[in-house]
Amino acid sequence: MIVLDTHIWIWWINGCESELGTSRFQQIQDADEVCVSAISCFEVAWLQHHNRISLSCPIDAWFEKALSDSGVKLLPLTPEIATKAVSLPDHHSDPQDRIIIATALFNGADLMSSDRKFYLYKELRGRIL
Repeated sequence: MIVLDTHIWIWWINGCESELGTSRFQQIQDADEVCVSAISCFEVAWLQHHNRISLSCPIDAWFEKALSDSGVKLLPLTPEIATKAVSLPDHHSDPQDRIIIATALFNGADLMSSDRKFYLYKELRGRIL
C-alpha cells in the first residue's frame, strides 16, 4: 500500500509524469493499492479555492476522476490517526501533512511525498518513496 501526499496525488491524476518522475510513476502504477488520506480532499479543495492550483474540470468532477475513476482509495481520518498526528514530533507544523504522515503510519503503508520535512520523522524511515 502506498499513501500519496496531496501534491503527488494531484500530479498522478493530472498525468504529470514529468513532475512525478519515471520511478515514482512506475511505483504508483505497480502498487497493489494506492491511497490518499481524507484530509487530501480538503487540501485540494482549499488550494483550488485559493487559486493555488488549477484543475482541468470542476472540483466535483475532479474528485470523481481522482477517486472513483482512478482506483485511488480514500482512507478515513479516524480518532486513532488524529491522536497519532498530534503525538508526532514537531518537525512539521502543517496539520494536513501531519495527518497524512499519521495515516500512512497507522495503515502500515509507504508514503510518497516530495516534502523534505518528512525525512525528519524517524517513524517514516524506510517508508518514504
